Amino acid sequence: MNEQNNDILVDVETTYLDEESDPEKARYLFAYTITIKNHSQSSARLLSRYWKITGGDGHEQEVEGDGVVGLHPYLAPEQEFTYTSAAMLDTPVGMMQGHYKMMGDNGERFEVNIPAFTLAAPRKLH
Repeated sequence: MNEQNNDILVDVETTYLDEESDPEKARYLFAYTITIKNHSQSSARLLSRYWKITGGDGHEQEVEGDGVVGLHPYLAPEQEFTYTSAAMLDTPVGMMQGHYKMMGDNGERFEVNIPAFTLAAPRKLH
């Protein structure tokens, strides 16, 4: 799933972390890998992130933070940055969506939407 806005493309891939999860204790851990690619003509720096995480029961959690994985990646035209992080849910299915706050070389601040994506534990075959 990807979305392009401000000529910055955000691509997301998710993985259920079976070994780290414990369904009996309502612990479902998911990794997500995000690639941010700058297709614009100017450079930009990622300043912060915002996430809305929604569990399968409708419970919402909001997370805001400085940068991503401790970094503030600077993306020149046609450059990309990939990182992996994780989210914990208390239901086997949920979704995440959000945005990055970025700043161009001209000092202009703008938001880049992160498309909604699903987190889903695979169903066990009996």
